[in-house]
Amino acid sequence: MAISHKRDTNARRTPRAVFLAAPLALVVTGIAVGAGVLSADPEPAADTTAGAGPAQPLEATDQAAEEPTEQEREPALSRSFSRLAEAKVVKAPEVERDPVDVMMAPAAVKKAVAGADTKLWATTDLNLWTLPADEGKNIGLVEEGDKVTVTGRKLEGREEIVVDGRSRWVTTGYFDDEKPVETGPDAEVSSAPCADTSVESGLTSGAVTVYRAVCNAFPEITSYGGYDAHGEHASGKAIDIMTSDETLGTQIAEFLKAHAAEFDLYDVIWRQQIWTPVRSSEGWRYMEDRGSTTANHYDHVHVSVN
Repeated sequence: MAISHKRDTNARRTPRAVFLAAPLALVVTGIAVGAGVLSADPEPAADTTAGAGPAQPLEATDQAAEEPTEQEREPALSRSFSRLAEAKVVKAPEVERDPVDVMMAPAAVKKAVAGADTKLWATTDLNLWTLPADEGKNIGLVEEGDKVTVTGRKLEGREEIVVDGRSRWVTTGYFDDEKPVETGPDAEVSSAPCADTSVESGLTSGAVTVYRAVCNAFPEITSYGGYDAHGEHASGKAIDIMTSDETLGTQIAEFLKAHAAEFDLYDVIWRQQIWTPVRSSEGWRYMEDRGSTTANHYDHVHVSVN
């Protein structure tokens, strides 16, 4: 007997339908999506970083987030420099110091006094001041011929010297590096030759001694009378010292009297008065009027030696 088998059509058809439906569904879906994309109006993607430029790969974008690019650094630096350029630097105003205060600062004075080693002689009497300015006090006198130590500092017409280890100031321009020749009534007797040697012609050695002593002690006298054929001048023992200045003439006369013994004087005549060593106790004695300024010795001091 032949055995027949019934086909299970449902069991076989169903799987075939599934296998066919799945690929068809994917195709349809792909077509639909593609059609949607093609039919839709294109919209630009939202730009989340203004001015960021072309899209970067993810790795590059992450690195840019960590480190600013060169373009991003420059604007920040430029703004910083701009702010610095515009900033105003305010300096404190400079206070001008008084030159006297600067000069007399304790440290400056100490240094000047300690370093002073130059010795000079005063050529005239000088007032001694505490400061190089009108506010200084007059505390004494530097006499002509005094030897002093100078610091070399000068200010406002005065220069600094050292007196007893302290800073003192005197009028500038009256110091010399050589000891000045002492002149005037208190000057020492000098036998140095005078500028006008012609005066010595015809004079005795005693008269020459007097002439040289006077010309060195009183250099302001420029005119003398020596040998002459009248009176005491004819012997070569007399000299006329020409001056009409009463003060100067009196100083010369007193100088001669002070050295009378040393000069071996015979007489001195000045302004119609005579003085002689032999009658020195009588002082100056008046003389008779001889009728003229010259004859009465108002324009010269007459001196003669023994």
